Amino acid sequence: MTLVELIPALQTHPSVVAQARAFAQQMGKTVTASRDSPGFISNRLLMPYINEACIVLETGVATREDIDATMKLGMRHPMGPLELADFIGLDTCLSIMKVLHAETGDSKYRPSVLLDRMVSAEHFGKKSGVGFYDYRPAPPPPPPAAARGAEGGGDAEAPAPYGDSNTA
Repeated sequence: MTLVELIPALQTHPSVVAQARAFAQQMGKTVTASRDSPGFISNRLLMPYINEACIVLETGVATREDIDATMKLGMRHPMGPLELADFIGLDTCLSIMKVLHAETGDSKYRPSVLLDRMVSAEHFGKKSGVGFYDYRPAPPPPPPAAARGAEGGGDAEAPAPYGDSNTA
């Protein structure tokens, strides 16, 4: 990442802020600054965006694919909001939303019901293998019918990511 958010506290001496800025710039980073507040710049802007995408999916306004395609193709974002949430981690997004909501009291930071349910189901995104999309490796092909034996065996099917046609 080429960005460093610089957030000096009230007691931070200006010379320390200048040193931190110079150090980050020497490393080739772009520095932005904000006052010390919940979520700083990035999370205060990003989390409501991701949360609204969850609500759009949850309420059936659009599919996950259409939400992400709209933002990637229509707005030229490198990732759609649901793909980005999976990359960050749905548990991380939920945690940030809860802190922002508690600290600011602003309803725009209230986490969507869908996000909360997905985290409760341990669907964390890429790190758990399933989130809005399925990141698990493809299962090996089933053995030929004769090799399965009389029972027909087989494991129970793993839960699908939210938004697949076979989920509610």
